Amino acid sequence: MRVLNIGSLNLDHVYQVDHIITPGETEATCGLNLYLGGKGINQSMALAKAGVEVYHGGLIGDDGQPFLDACAEYGVNAKYIRKIEEKTGHTVIQIDKHGQNSILLYGGANQCLTESYVDEVLADFASGDILLLQNEVNLLPYIVDKAYEKGMVIALNPSPYNEKLDAVDMTKISIFLLNEVEGAQISGSTDPKEILKVMLEKFPHARIVLTLGKDGAIYADKAETYFQPIFPVKTVDTTAAGDTFTGYFLAGLTEGMPIPDILRMSAKASSIAVTRSGAVPSIPYRKEVMEALQEA
Repeated sequence: MRVLNIGSLNLDHVYQVDHIITPGETEATCGLNLYLGGKGINQSMALAKAGVEVYHGGLIGDDGQPFLDACAEYGVNAKYIRKIEEKTGHTVIQIDKHGQNSILLYGGANQCLTESYVDEVLADFASGDILLLQNEVNLLPYIVDKAYEKGMVIALNPSPYNEKLDAVDMTKISIFLLNEVEGAQISGSTDPKEILKVMLEKFPHARIVLTLGKDGAIYADKAETYFQPIFPVKTVDTTAAGDTFTGYFLAGLTEGMPIPDILRMSAKASSIAVTRSGAVPSIPYRKEVMEALQEA
């Protein structure tokens, strides 16, 4: 079983602010940092740091060389990352004094996938391999359809949740990894139990992982449900917390770990990530996570 992630690569411009800016307001920032990010590459880095052999597919511009360097450094196979003439995607991120964030996203090269490129990448993968997707690249319906035809296990993080997802055949998704906001947008309810109920009614063969911020996370499928509380820490930056959880959860699945153990490992990894600034740099390695769990 191999893991392929066709996902975004963004250059993150992270501004430290007193509070998230409101319409019409001008606010001086307390600092600026530049990081590698994008939900796609964040999740690939999390998978790699969790010990999984992961292949990343996606597009960058001439300004995207740092991603290839980072893949080499952290162990992500970058053979499917291509350079094109469009600018690399980027974000403008505000982080307030409480660690909450607000993100403005420019798609750039992430929105330039072609069907021929997708076919080329998927040709190297087979039934039973895992395909991880988010909603920060184009051609998502095509990618899902082609991967489903091959019998791949499709895991979707439907973020950001918008009208583009309406064209995706969600019945072909095997694993949903979403937060409470995305869960509410899909289900029409803000109650976690109701979100899971609606999701399983719509997609009875899927596994659902619902993260709830400070209220922990819940796993559910048609046979069982498990709850995982958070590990309380002092939050510095929540940017890659969900991506870290996603990477570690899928890592546990590839190893056949029991779901409660996977949830606990994923929660601990996320709790470490939020104590650090940035996206990719904040994601902990597996050894650190396991040592922290033993101490806990």
